[in-house]
Amino acid sequence: MMTTHKTDSVSDISKGGWIDRFIPLPLRPYCRLARLDRPIGTWLLLLPCWWGVALANGTLVDRQWPELRLLALFAVGSLAMRGAGCTWNDLVDRDYDARVARTADRPLPSGVVTVRAAVAFLIFQLSLGLAVLLQFNTFTIMLGIAAMVLVVAYPFMKRVTYWPQAFLGLTFNWGALVGWTAVKGSLGWPALLLYTAGFAWTLGYDTIYAHQDKEDDALVGIKSSALKLGAETKRYLWFFYGAALVLFSLSGIAAGVTWTYALALIGVAIGFIWQIVFVDLDDAQNCLAKFRSNRLVGLIVFVGLVLA
Repeated sequence: MMTTHKTDSVSDISKGGWIDRFIPLPLRPYCRLARLDRPIGTWLLLLPCWWGVALANGTLVDRQWPELRLLALFAVGSLAMRGAGCTWNDLVDRDYDARVARTADRPLPSGVVTVRAAVAFLIFQLSLGLAVLLQFNTFTIMLGIAAMVLVVAYPFMKRVTYWPQAFLGLTFNWGALVGWTAVKGSLGWPALLLYTAGFAWTLGYDTIYAHQDKEDDALVGIKSSALKLGAETKRYLWFFYGAALVLFSLSGIAAGVTWTYALALIGVAIGFIWQIVFVDLDDAQNCLAKFRSNRLVGLIVFVGLVLA
């Protein structure tokens, strides 16, 4: 029997949205398995890719507008790989999800989608992602394939460390490297600094996200930075987001982008401060809202790099 532990928790399966209105009934569980109704994860995976492209095109020796073809390819690839990552995560975590109020109604723990069907859907999404990856240069293809080690390992990290958020940071920001190499054909220091900035950024926003489930996670034995940091979380958020801001700045300096990027980072700093000051770590809806605000933060970075 499935048990839940937070009376104020609600399912993260939304009802009455565009999936229920426009998608045929047999396909709805797969749309939800891929989180198509919750695009924030796709944005957070896509934006580092776009950063990498924009930064590579903003260097002193190669200053031009980002190629729309590359941006479109990364958009399709991020949609496919975010869905594949969610499907893999739900396959691995289906027993845990059945014991957490927010996730118990997801397609796998609720039994709406079978394990065999989910595996087939996973293969389809990975095939789509591979088809996109093969459009890039050889170095980028190999770098993209290397990221699969992180994707496969990530769902298991919450079982062995209180820092699965760090592993997510390594995984979700790989696109900063891939975006750069798609333009340059090789890695460079600006891309590595940008990747590290994204890593610190993810530590911040995913720690906020993890506070939604901290009571259930503690009861079922799942580890997270929210549980590790507890009441000290806000102090660490200043460090995480501060480090991200410094590293964003250093990546721009290393690439030689213009001063307009600095103006964008002022907006990023305001977004970070707003999140830290106004987040209520004991209010799940508040945490979710602050987490989702990072789409705007990431877009500001991208626009700043494009204008620079």
